[in-house]
Amino acid sequence: MGDDDKDRFGEKLRQKEKAEEDRFYAERDKEALEKLRRKRATGTAKAPEHARNQCPQCGERLTTVDEHGVKVEECPAGHGLWVAHHEIETIARRERDSWLGRFFYRPKR
Repeated sequence: MGDDDKDRFGEKLRQKEKAEEDRFYAERDKEALEKLRRKRATGTAKAPEHARNQCPQCGERLTTVDEHGVKVEECPAGHGLWVAHHEIETIARRERDSWLGRFFYRPKR
Protein backbone atom coordinates (compact mmCIF):
# COMPACT_ATOMS: atom_id res chain seq x y z
CA MET A 1 0.00 0.00 0.00
CA GLY A 2 1.52 3.30 -1.09
CA ASP A 3 1.48 6.63 0.72
CA ASP A 4 -1.23 7.90 -1.63
CA ASP A 5 -3.49 4.93 -0.75
CA LYS A 6 -2.87 5.49 2.98
CA ASP A 7 -3.76 9.18 2.65
CA ARG A 8 -7.03 8.38 0.84
CA PHE A 9 -7.90 5.68 3.36
CA GLY A 10 -7.10 8.01 6.26
CA GLU A 11 -9.23 10.77 4.73
CA LYS A 12 -12.17 8.39 4.25
CA LEU A 13 -11.83 7.27 7.86
CA ARG A 14 -11.85 10.90 9.07
CA GLN A 15 -14.92 11.64 6.93
CA LYS A 16 -16.72 8.62 8.38
CA GLU A 17 -15.85 9.66 11.94
CA LYS A 18 -17.02 13.21 11.23
CA ALA A 19 -20.32 11.94 9.78
CA GLU A 20 -20.91 9.75 12.85
CA GLU A 21 -20.12 12.68 15.15
CA ASP A 22 -22.48 14.94 13.19
CA ARG A 23 -25.26 12.35 13.47
CA PHE A 24 -24.66 11.98 17.21
CA TYR A 25 -24.89 15.73 17.86
CA ALA A 26 -27.85 16.19 15.50
CA GLU A 27 -29.78 13.49 17.38
CA ARG A 28 -28.81 14.95 20.76
CA ASP A 29 -29.91 18.44 19.65
CA LYS A 30 -33.17 17.05 18.27
CA GLU A 31 -33.92 15.36 21.60
CA ALA A 32 -33.08 18.52 23.55
CA LEU A 33 -35.31 20.65 21.33
CA GLU A 34 -38.17 18.19 21.66
CA LYS A 35 -37.78 18.24 25.45
CA LEU A 36 -37.94 22.06 25.44
CA ARG A 37 -41.01 21.99 23.20
CA ARG A 38 -42.75 19.61 25.61
CA LYS A 39 -41.86 21.83 28.56
CA ARG A 40 -43.13 24.91 26.75
CA ALA A 41 -46.36 23.13 25.79
CA THR A 42 -47.00 22.11 29.41
CA GLY A 43 -45.95 25.49 30.80
CA THR A 44 -43.04 24.13 32.81
CA ALA A 45 -40.31 26.01 30.90
CA LYS A 46 -40.20 28.82 33.46
CA ALA A 47 -37.13 29.78 35.42
CA PRO A 48 -36.57 27.68 38.54
CA GLU A 49 -38.07 29.20 41.68
CA HIS A 50 -34.65 29.89 43.17
CA ALA A 51 -33.66 31.91 40.07
CA ARG A 52 -36.70 34.19 40.09
CA ASN A 53 -36.29 37.61 41.62
CA GLN A 54 -32.51 37.33 41.56
CA CYS A 55 -30.01 39.59 39.88
CA PRO A 56 -28.62 37.75 36.86
CA GLN A 57 -25.19 39.29 37.46
CA CYS A 58 -24.57 38.72 41.18
CA GLY A 59 -27.45 36.48 42.32
CA GLU A 60 -28.64 38.87 45.05
CA ARG A 61 -32.36 38.89 45.73
CA LEU A 62 -34.05 41.81 43.95
CA THR A 63 -36.01 44.30 46.02
CA THR A 64 -39.23 45.94 44.87
CA VAL A 65 -39.03 49.72 44.92
CA ASP A 66 -41.76 52.24 44.10
CA GLU A 67 -40.33 54.98 41.90
CA HIS A 68 -42.85 57.76 41.16
CA GLY A 69 -45.78 55.35 41.16
CA VAL A 70 -44.02 52.63 39.17
CA LYS A 71 -42.82 49.41 40.79
CA VAL A 72 -39.36 48.26 39.71
CA GLU A 73 -37.20 45.36 40.80
CA GLU A 74 -33.78 46.61 41.88
CA CYS A 75 -30.49 44.84 42.56
CA PRO A 76 -29.28 45.91 46.01
CA ALA A 77 -25.69 45.84 44.70
CA GLY A 78 -26.57 48.33 41.96
CA HIS A 79 -26.34 46.00 38.95
CA GLY A 80 -29.60 47.15 37.41
CA LEU A 81 -33.32 47.69 37.45
CA TRP A 82 -36.02 45.46 35.96
CA VAL A 83 -39.35 46.90 34.93
CA ALA A 84 -42.44 44.92 33.95
CA HIS A 85 -43.96 45.67 30.55
CA HIS A 86 -47.14 47.16 32.02
CA GLU A 87 -45.03 49.47 34.18
CA ILE A 88 -43.12 50.68 31.12
CA GLU A 89 -46.45 51.44 29.46
CA THR A 90 -47.42 53.48 32.53
CA ILE A 91 -44.21 55.50 32.20
CA ALA A 92 -44.71 55.89 28.45
CA ARG A 93 -48.25 57.25 28.90
CA ARG A 94 -47.04 59.72 31.50
CA GLU A 95 -43.97 60.72 29.48
CA ARG A 96 -45.46 60.88 25.96
CA ASP A 97 -42.87 63.44 24.82
CA SER A 98 -39.86 61.44 26.05
CA TRP A 99 -37.94 58.90 23.95
CA LEU A 100 -39.80 56.11 25.73
CA GLY A 101 -43.21 57.61 25.02
CA ARG A 102 -42.26 58.20 21.38
CA PHE A 103 -41.10 54.58 21.15
CA PHE A 104 -44.41 53.24 22.44
CA TYR A 105 -46.64 55.69 20.62
CA ARG A 106 -44.88 55.89 17.25
CA PRO A 107 -46.95 55.07 14.18
CA LYS A 108 -47.16 51.34 13.56
CA ARG A 109 -45.83 50.14 10.21
